[in-house]
Amino acid sequence: MRGATFAVAMAGLLLVASPLAALLPARAIAQTVQGTVHGIVVDGNRRIEADTVRSYFKAGGDGRLDQAAIDDGLKALIETGLFQDVRIDRNGSQIVVHVIENAVIGRLAFEGNKKIKDEQLSGEIQSKPRGTFSRATVQSDTLRIADIYRRSGRYEVRVTPEIIEQPNNRVDLIFNIEEGAKTVVRTVEFTGNNAFSAARLHDVIKTHESNFLSFLGNNDVYDPDRVEADRDLIRRFYLKNGYADAIVVAALTEYDPGKKGFLVTFRIEEGQQYRVSSVDFRSTIANFDISTLRGYSRVSVGSLYNVEQVEKSVEEMQIEASRRGFAFAMVRPAGDRNFDAHTVSIVFNVDEGPRSYIERINLRGNTRTRDYVILREFDISEGDAYNRALVDRAERRLKNLDFFKSVKLTTEPGSSSDRVVLNVDIEEKSTGDFSVSGGYSTTDGALAEVSISERNLLGRGLYGKASVTYGQYTRGASLSFVEPYLFGQRLALGLDLTYRQQLASDYTSYGVTTLGFSPRIGLALREDLSLQLRYSLYEQNISLSSAYNNCNNNANNASLAFNPTPNYIKNVLGGIDPTNAIDSGFYGYGCYADGESALPVRKELADGTSWTSSVGYTLTYNTLDNNKNPTDGLLIDFKQDFAGVGGDVSYLKTAVDAKYYTPLVSDLVGLIHLQGGILSKIGDQDLRMLDHFQMGPNLVRGFATNGIGPRDITYWNLGAAGDALGGTKYWGASFELQMPFWFLPKEVGLKGAVYADAGSLWDYQGPTSWSATGEVNTAACPNCGLQYDDSSIVRTSVGVGLIWASPFGPLRFDYAVPLSKGKYDIVQEFRFGGGTSF
Repeated sequence: MRGATFAVAMAGLLLVASPLAALLPARAIAQTVQGTVHGIVVDGNRRIEADTVRSYFKAGGDGRLDQAAIDDGLKALIETGLFQDVRIDRNGSQIVVHVIENAVIGRLAFEGNKKIKDEQLSGEIQSKPRGTFSRATVQSDTLRIADIYRRSGRYEVRVTPEIIEQPNNRVDLIFNIEEGAKTVVRTVEFTGNNAFSAARLHDVIKTHESNFLSFLGNNDVYDPDRVEADRDLIRRFYLKNGYADAIVVAALTEYDPGKKGFLVTFRIEEGQQYRVSSVDFRSTIANFDISTLRGYSRVSVGSLYNVEQVEKSVEEMQIEASRRGFAFAMVRPAGDRNFDAHTVSIVFNVDEGPRSYIERINLRGNTRTRDYVILREFDISEGDAYNRALVDRAERRLKNLDFFKSVKLTTEPGSSSDRVVLNVDIEEKSTGDFSVSGGYSTTDGALAEVSISERNLLGRGLYGKASVTYGQYTRGASLSFVEPYLFGQRLALGLDLTYRQQLASDYTSYGVTTLGFSPRIGLALREDLSLQLRYSLYEQNISLSSAYNNCNNNANNASLAFNPTPNYIKNVLGGIDPTNAIDSGFYGYGCYADGESALPVRKELADGTSWTSSVGYTLTYNTLDNNKNPTDGLLIDFKQDFAGVGGDVSYLKTAVDAKYYTPLVSDLVGLIHLQGGILSKIGDQDLRMLDHFQMGPNLVRGFATNGIGPRDITYWNLGAAGDALGGTKYWGASFELQMPFWFLPKEVGLKGAVYADAGSLWDYQGPTSWSATGEVNTAACPNCGLQYDDSSIVRTSVGVGLIWASPFGPLRFDYAVPLSKGKYDIVQEFRFGGGTSF
């Protein structure tokens, strides 16, 4: 026993904290206090000054205490929570206030907690060290601790407060915690869903069933708030897919002791699917040209009714009306359903809204993020007309920053009827990341990366990242910085410094080292359209093993160890003598007899370091429903880069990449991928081999990296293909079907894919001769220069894939079989790539 120790159980804490919790009736006070009161005597106080106690008894205007004043003083003293007991007696013309002070908490501790730290628990309860001890507060804290554990999925938690009395009216408060096992969700089922499968709806909600990978997350933990939020997610999903009548009738939860978990069932009434039959615009505002809003409607006749498109249309229309000087215009959509035809007639009504102004914007909870970082996400400021669409957009922008755990915008009345106060309540969260990534692919081999990044640098909303990569064939480092609001405008300025070393591998005989610097500016033209402008300055140089670079013009050197005969050149080298030694009367050393790198590789190595200075832009159109796991929408990237703003090279490079996702039946998702590019020569300068497009499985799966397109075949007869030279034109088309495996839990993240690819790369326009080594095509020796294949044959393949959104990072396995290929293409039927951060 440590002093006088006793445990207070939960039921015991329900007792009242003081005998005076039920206040003395007024009649009892009147009997206790009679006649004129000339003074107040305080008895029993130790820490609290007597004057403090007296201050709660307010005398009337005549300086006397009446019954009401004494009654109010008694109530006020009890409500302070400073006293266990307060009692009033009469002593002649004085009243005596007898008090028993609450103890002071000396030590506050938690025992038995392993899953939640002391710091987190102490921050959530009201009892504090050196604070006043109150049994009512302890009761509340006990319930709060239990609630914290339940929200983390531990519904069998037991919390017992222990109070240890110490000298000098002090106590130690200890919360003994039995955490219990984690309470998980065992099953999630849907009833009434006919249009969408249960597997598809599992993708919509956040609550997941427990499985063997659940230890990597917490979405399988039962959380009633999350289940309630899932009801809204399901309803929104139906509403954006045409089911205007859809409702989630109930989210039923039941604890199954046998399974030691919850069974969750969502009961759905889908209704019918609707299409838009007409779109109309009406206005009650004088001099308002309603036709100006038609271009901002995202709703079209014949399309499926989509509540998200309606909401985005309303927002953009209301903002446009405000820009045109109608600050109080309100756009309200109305839908008239035809239940027989299953259509909806949509009318956008523009009316004059209430004239109210923003008096003040209160920011609360931003302990780290600067005020201006939050306020710049608003298109309105104090004194402007209150516009709900702009407020909603600001709230969405703040959430998309990913700086905060929660963002909530509310309003309250201002100083007058036409004034509102806008409250912004946020909760900060950690925005820094340190990651160690590892992976392996058939292209780059083993790869590791260490990076550190910060999304809200110095609380100023800046982004910074530094990373170092080391791999079997790739090494490098990079620094990135982004200022999202350049000159106070919605312009993102990015700066990138990169160093990359690509080593020789099974697919290339040479290595390339690149050191570059690239500033860029990005701006959103609208929510689904963005533009990036960039400038790039980088140097490149080639490294090559001496074994692949020992070709010399040896017409004047007949002493070399190997001198091919004319028959050897004819029969083995296919009539090729790169040095033209035979025709000049000498037996020379054939450059390719021992395997040389391609002529353009060796020539660019001899030319030394080259600098590229280019300007370019990327226009991106994105309507994907989910950037990480898309099932519907379109993504188009159009890029152009012009090199020749200084530097050693000049060209115009154009490329387009388009991906279209669409749900087909059940959980089957179709993907159409189209791509193409052109590299154009500027002036008479030859294009470098390094500037050509290099293609392989990124264009047609089933081929190796740099496995298709123009290739050096100078020593093909020696039994090996030479280096890929690249091309100036390419196109590619792919059709893919993706579907989850029905027999696996959705949370495992495994999907299968079948696909067919087609594409081509052709038109090499780099150097084909080199006088320094005698590799020059002449009438006497037409095959002495670069010999290469440049067929524009269409390569095709079919294959299957396994896509895994694993806890170890995204992984993909592909097995593809080429159906048609060029004679010198390199096939690689199996391909694997992926990585992780931890």
